[in-house]
Amino acid sequence: MAKHSKAYRAVAEKIDHDALYAPLDAVRLAKETSPTKYDATVEVAFRLGVDPRKADQMVRGTVNLPNGTGKTARVLVFANGPKAEEARAAGADIVGGDELIEKVAAGFTDFDSAVATPDLMGKVGRLGKVLGPRGLMPNPKTGTVTMDVTKAVTEIKGGKIEFRVDKHANLHFIIGKVSFDEKALVENYAAALDEILRLKPSTSKGRYLTKATIATTMGPGIPVDPSRTTKLLEETAA
Repeated sequence: MAKHSKAYRAVAEKIDHDALYAPLDAVRLAKETSPTKYDATVEVAFRLGVDPRKADQMVRGTVNLPNGTGKTARVLVFANGPKAEEARAAGADIVGGDELIEKVAAGFTDFDSAVATPDLMGKVGRLGKVLGPRGLMPNPKTGTVTMDVTKAVTEIKGGKIEFRVDKHANLHFIIGKVSFDEKALVENYAAALDEILRLKPSTSKGRYLTKATIATTMGPGIPVDPSRTTKLLEETAA
């Protein structure tokens, strides 16, 4: 069993791990129990009732968080010529063609999101072993394989995030920072939740959202009521 710091144990005692908190109560408690002195990240993890081994139950997509993540994403764009210039003008951090593809093939992954123009996907596709496990592979379904690189970069910089269910049927989202107010965190949680519900596979049987947990960096997990999908800015009824 992992040993936790004194600060962690002190704040963890404030959480009733047998309860299911309303999202507003959970983010309030997350802010209160963050044990770090810096502005920690607030994350939510969802457990889904799907089988990720089945292609028709793979839950994957993007969501625009209305209040951003509190972090400016480092965006890499595979593009040449005018499209490369468009990407730089839009604020892309790393832009290039063949040389950049070779650099990534060699193991470079110091970025948070990757975009590619369709003409380069024949070469970028060979980076699957490097980018795939990290969830960084450009994909037309998530808007990251596109000729409109300006839109793609602007959206990612503005808080658009990609998500993909892992092999254990979990989804992880950053929904902001401890410094965000409660309303902003709940609104980001709601945006992520709405998109997950919209993407429910038709072949998924039984309960779809089985578990939700909110936590801060180095902080304890707070169980959230996954059945609360509306009126999220309300507290738990007395």
